[in-house]
Amino acid sequence: MSVTNDSCPEEFILLGFADCPWLQLPVFIILLVTYPMAMMENITIILVSRLDPQLHSPMYFFLTNLSFLDMCYTTSIVPQMLLNLGTSTKTISYVGCAIQLYLFSTMGATECLLLALMSIDRYVAICRPLHYTIIMSQHTCILSVSVMWLCGMTFAVFEVTLTLQLPLCGINELDHLLCEIPVLIKTACGEKEANELALSVVCIFILAIPLCLIPASYASIGRAIFNMKSSAGRKMAFGTSISMYLQPSSSITRDQPKFMALFYGVVTSTLNSFIYTLRNKDVKGALGNLLRSIFISSK
Repeated sequence: MSVTNDSCPEEFILLGFADCPWLQLPVFIILLVTYPMAMMENITIILVSRLDPQLHSPMYFFLTNLSFLDMCYTTSIVPQMLLNLGTSTKTISYVGCAIQLYLFSTMGATECLLLALMSIDRYVAICRPLHYTIIMSQHTCILSVSVMWLCGMTFAVFEVTLTLQLPLCGINELDHLLCEIPVLIKTACGEKEANELALSVVCIFILAIPLCLIPASYASIGRAIFNMKSSAGRKMAFGTSISMYLQPSSSITRDQPKFMALFYGVVTSTLNSFIYTLRNKDVKGALGNLLRSIFISSK
């Protein structure tokens, strides 16, 4: 591990898959394919949801925010990964690392909270249908999403600033594909127990509470659905709730954190838009109408 005389180096060396160089090309190709695909999918969802009046509902408002988050989340890390894997440039400046930390942490925390908010939206829609339009009004939706963004940014500012204050003792090599809080804490020298404790406490609110709230919401939805007398009503309720918002969780070897970063930062963002939005019949219908209108106007 390289050590310089400065406590905070001017740049970091991202080691990536230095121990497994044969992985660099296949991972680079995967990123090169999935990143544009994820961007196109999420841009399509945002455009269709905004341009089609039939999709101006709380559910699609939240899905639009999720697509925007996925775009920002992926963009905050993938270009650096592509540069790291596809060229001989394995460095990132200290300022660039700090910016990546703030962006990546903000998007990750906000997305966790947004998924919890989306599960509450489905709970209200299925279990309180008569009060849905009142509870999930436009003002409430905008305010709720604003609070989610504020909480995500607050987490990032608090935790990243605390992490950047740790002494690095001139160590400028990070065994990762990107700058991430746990990697910097592990790399830092001196006392870092307080940072580890702070990270654990904050993650309880950012990760653990949403992970508890989401299953609880869907359990309540499930009870409400099975209490319906009509089998058709049960089928419709399942189609408008579970299949739309329920997502696979994305959350020991040396490279495990790198593969986890690739998965929840790239693969999940690519699959989310296709599995949970683009396959929805309302979205497919709106997309078809948009494409037809573009084709007709171009003649």
